[in-house]
Amino acid sequence: MSLTGARLAVGGRHVHVALERDWNVLSSAVLNGGLVQARHLLNLRVSGQPAHEAPEATLQRHARAQGWRGTVVGMMTAASLDSLRLACTQVQGVELAVLVTCGLSNLRRSGDRADFRLLSRAGPAGTINIQLLTTASLTPAAMAEALMMITEAKTASLHQRDLRSPVSGLPATGTGTDALAVASDPHGPEIRYCGKHVLFGEAIGALVMEALGRAVDRQ
Repeated sequence: MSLTGARLAVGGRHVHVALERDWNVLSSAVLNGGLVQARHLLNLRVSGQPAHEAPEATLQRHARAQGWRGTVVGMMTAASLDSLRLACTQVQGVELAVLVTCGLSNLRRSGDRADFRLLSRAGPAGTINIQLLTTASLTPAAMAEALMMITEAKTASLHQRDLRSPVSGLPATGTGTDALAVASDPHGPEIRYCGKHVLFGEAIGALVMEALGRAVDRQ
């Protein structure tokens, strides 16, 4: 991955992006999800079997073992790291990169009957994990809109391939355990809008569909 201020490393169990300084990250990650400032993005491969500790404890322990300093935004996947696909572009001096790991073992459609009937019950490890990194400085609202764009592009990519939920038999909108993250350099040029009518939103959608499409087609 070639992105100013970010360095990618793929190990035996993880995909790790180290940032040169704190970036703003908005995510649904298990470890330090929500809106935070972070120095690391971690996508950790796990077995998918029932864990003996909380997912966030597993992620934090792995980060400590690597000696990483600073806040780590961590997500999990049971998918093979061989599924990792990247897509990068530069638009009017702004760099964007999308990283995807993908497994299709628990496809679902939004609104399908849930497997677990308790509101607070956690599901299994993540399957389609998508991280967007950009050298632009996105406002909080733009970061939320970027997550919307990633989600729409993910769904469009699955629909294009007619992948269906085994629960309802209808076109899948994702898996039951997806995780998303948007990482933005606070020192970059400000972006306030990134929906489908603007160039930045077009770039997000195209990158996600390219990277996820290649990851899905691999399977």
